[in-house]
Amino acid sequence: MSSKTKILILKKKEILYTILFAALAVLLVVLLYFMFFRPHTSPMPREEAEESSVTYIPGMYTTSITLGEQSLDVEVTVDADHINSVRLVDLTDAVTTMYPLVEPAIDNLALQIIQTQSLDTVTYSEDTRYTSTLLLDAIETALSKAQRE
Repeated sequence: MSSKTKILILKKKEILYTILFAALAVLLVVLLYFMFFRPHTSPMPREEAEESSVTYIPGMYTTSITLGEQSLDVEVTVDADHINSVRLVDLTDAVTTMYPLVEPAIDNLALQIIQTQSLDTVTYSEDTRYTSTLLLDAIETALSKAQRE
């Protein structure tokens, strides 16, 4: 009985590549788990959800703002429980040229309002204080039209 002994030679480079790819595979599996299987937000307790939810009449509500001789509309779109979008309507090149802070200010405010679903926690920079205050007043007016009583 003769048995042939097989000798396996592993190079350092091959071992390192194998360990690297195994680590990347584990990292990918962990990432996929956090992306797809783990809930993104913790659910609010039922009492808090009922207190904080404001019901709206679904639709698009606008409020006019006058800047100099130009007027433009702030449009707020809501469904029954959420603010879906805040944007400027009839924004002309003349307005963006004369008032360059209007567009960045409304983008910043809209992002915060949609994320928090509230006007109470909105922050803005000192540079856009007056513009943001004007836009927030218009958004508040449009939302007051949308609220159920």
